[in-house]
Amino acid sequence: MRKKIDLVNNPPHYTSHPSGIECIEITRHMGFNLGNAMKYIWRCDLKGEEIEDLEKAVWYIQDEINKRKLEQ
Repeated sequence: MRKKIDLVNNPPHYTSHPSGIECIEITRHMGFNLGNAMKYIWRCDLKGEEIEDLEKAVWYIQDEINKRKLEQ
């Protein structure tokens, strides 16, 4: 019998990082934009959509930069 993969709570790319650490263990201690950027960087080589994930990370980093500039 094949084990059903839980794509909502435990997709393979969540737990397949070479470090053995799940990304959320790190990002839950970060702000929204930086946590999302880290998430996309962390998983970019695990899902087969490397460029798209890196572009998403850049988007979140740029959004954080813009937010911080407004707060100055």
